[in-house]
Amino acid sequence: MDHFPRIPMYTGLNAVQVATQLISAAMVIYALKNAGRTSTSALLLRPWFIVLVIAGAIERLAGLALGVSMERDWVVLLAGTNRPVALAQANAMLNRLDLLCETVGASVFGLLLTKYDIVTCLKISSALMICSFPILVMLGQLINSVSCHALDSSRTPSDESICADLLDVRKIVQNGLSSIKHGWNEYKQQTVLPASVATVFLNFNVALAPGAIMTALLMHRGISPSIVGAFSGLCSVMGLVATFISSSLVKRVGILKAGAAGLIFQASLLSIALTVYWAGPISQRTPLLIFLASIALSRLGHMSYDVVGTQIIQTGVPASKANLIGGMEVSIASLAELVMLAMAIIANDVSHFGFLAILSVSSVAGAAWMFCRWLGNPTDEQRELFIFDPHFQLQAT
Repeated sequence: MDHFPRIPMYTGLNAVQVATQLISAAMVIYALKNAGRTSTSALLLRPWFIVLVIAGAIERLAGLALGVSMERDWVVLLAGTNRPVALAQANAMLNRLDLLCETVGASVFGLLLTKYDIVTCLKISSALMICSFPILVMLGQLINSVSCHALDSSRTPSDESICADLLDVRKIVQNGLSSIKHGWNEYKQQTVLPASVATVFLNFNVALAPGAIMTALLMHRGISPSIVGAFSGLCSVMGLVATFISSSLVKRVGILKAGAAGLIFQASLLSIALTVYWAGPISQRTPLLIFLASIALSRLGHMSYDVVGTQIIQTGVPASKANLIGGMEVSIASLAELVMLAMAIIANDVSHFGFLAILSVSSVAGAAWMFCRWLGNPTDEQRELFIFDPHFQLQAT
């Protein structure tokens, strides 16, 4: 991504993502029409299943690459790191649209499932994917033209050997290992490392958050599916509200204090939820409402820091290293989530949920402590990077 022009890379990644989504849909349709009931071991060896997994992996990789490019490169280039309020508003808008699309997309697909069979719904989704591709390409060109072709160039000078290396498997492996090593070294040396590590720590919270583990707990305790659905919906609303709050916080107190506020708020509410869980059975009405409300409200802090933390890293990481360090952070965050999910598989009994909840709260509290400690002991480089932040302006006066 660093060696290719931004717009062609953007177009190519979108093309890969749409193509792999269509392949995945085709494999699922094939399985629904032709594959009968079979054992898990036999399923893993079916050609259509192998293609489905590979296509899904490539689609996910292209999506992550686009996400890193948009958040860490395009937004910073167009908004500017010396305009903290504008950058905060741009980040909030990106997260807001992302949440809206996830909510509306899931709702529309669920509505289609109530009226049509699964195969028909997948065909409709495939048609929408095909129609979305030219729109995405035109929007990319429009952004580039409006910004006076600021996205035409690449980060580093183009190197023809990079294109040749794409066809050499040995070179791909060597370059990959070299990039991982180089990325890790650069990641450790960044000035805003505590803010990035705090983001990674938040990914350890897989228990006290909307998701499969929380749904399994509530269903096991006999909670009504309507309450479970309302809880998920409320969490989405809180995430959406947080995108409005975050930009206002940055405008009033600066990005550093806004980040600390989000982390402390989330840790406090999750601590309340953990206390309620251990205090007694959450099957009763009052404890259940406090438990779910605390988790839902904690999403305000989580999403606020998601927006603010991104801006802190955008400000502190040099433009030439944004993709490298951004990709490394996403990799480490995914690894953290994978570790917690592996622990959830090992402790698969519902009685072990309390243990997972303690780990989740500890990780969020650790993130808040680390960030606040970094904020309270600033270095000269940190003061220089965030010279426009009210926190350091007040200290200077």
